[in-house]
Amino acid sequence: MSGTPLTVCVVGSGGREHALARALARSADVVVTPGNPGMTAEVAGHRITVTDTPAHEVAARLTVIGPETPLVAGLADRLRAEGLAVVGPGADGAMLEGSKAFMKRVLEEAGVPTARYGAFQDPESGRRFLDTLDPPYVVKTDGLAAGKGVLVTASREEAEADVVAKLSGESFGEAGRRVVIEEGLVGFECSIHALCDGRRVIPLAAARDFKRAFDGDAGANTGGMGACSPPPEVDDALVGEVMDRAVEPLVAALVRRGIDYRGVLYGGIMVTSSGPVVLEFNVRFGDPETQVLVPRLADDPVGLLLSVAEGRLGGDAPAFTPDAAVCVVAAAAGYPEAPRYGDAIEGLGEDGQLAEPVEGASVVHAGTVRGPDGSFRVAGGRVLGFTGTGPTLAAARERAYGAARRVHWPGMHYRHDIAGSVDAVAVSP
Repeated sequence: MSGTPLTVCVVGSGGREHALARALARSADVVVTPGNPGMTAEVAGHRITVTDTPAHEVAARLTVIGPETPLVAGLADRLRAEGLAVVGPGADGAMLEGSKAFMKRVLEEAGVPTARYGAFQDPESGRRFLDTLDPPYVVKTDGLAAGKGVLVTASREEAEADVVAKLSGESFGEAGRRVVIEEGLVGFECSIHALCDGRRVIPLAAARDFKRAFDGDAGANTGGMGACSPPPEVDDALVGEVMDRAVEPLVAALVRRGIDYRGVLYGGIMVTSSGPVVLEFNVRFGDPETQVLVPRLADDPVGLLLSVAEGRLGGDAPAFTPDAAVCVVAAAAGYPEAPRYGDAIEGLGEDGQLAEPVEGASVVHAGTVRGPDGSFRVAGGRVLGFTGTGPTLAAARERAYGAARRVHWPGMHYRHDIAGSVDAVAVSP
């Protein structure tokens, strides 16, 4: 793209949005709203600025909506009504993530393999459905819960107690007033992202995220404590199978429903002994998967996402570099149950990057603010993401952890096993 740089608006304030902004700034000026102070930078001669100006007031050629909450609330519809080019589904398509029960119904309609399930609004019906399942049990909030509304347990008593707590509103408020109970699946997990322009759909590179808070997949589910791409157990044949069995049929079902879906379809997949099975579909880029996908993207992300927004995707999947990428997420003291805010962060320079750089590593800000003294401080549960790239997964991993070791704040914690045993067997979340 020659001449005066075009402007892209990114909506959101977390690590996903920072990673997207850095990638888009390779060929465009980027405005992030509301963003966070660690995002402001210059990349390849293009500026990343942060503003509290609403997206519809930013003079942007393209708007990319990061989080699921504004998508479910219809932000993409409102922006398109003003004639803007938007990456992100309207409220009708966003219901795939806004209601797990809705998503399951659409998957059934499309003939997509997914776990056996039931949706319930009263505890007694939920208990009767649990009677039909063997452990492990999976209990999910129907509505949005920032990736935290999932319990996987081998204990019938714990599953039943979780159903009661969610339906009472005690655990997740209105998001849990209906629950989805699923059979547990055994296999290995991966994340398959695809771009859809309303009718055509193409895959991105595969990734894997790590949801549990602590080493060895211990602790509560979180929004994501790290990711890697490509996962060594996922090859092109598997990605093709997921596209054929899950993504393409889902898009066809959306078209039949009259849903013009322009954005990202992010599938959580469990690869079982009988093949890939869909755990869930989300309606935006994954976080932290975005932090390992966009550094590997060889094609121009601005042109690619414009083609999504304008309904003119080509038939070929975008090119990715052969390098591997690993992201390690550092969290606040007390995360995920009760994160502590305000702690001063040591090891960052004025620009928010490492004061002592690590070759092949970068930092994205997910939850930071500037303190009165100008220092960066903790302002979220997940605070920073450290991404390393390299010719091998091991090299990328070493760079990511090397970067993480150069930053500190009281109570900072992160997993030490991200991408260390990516072939481990998992139980469906």
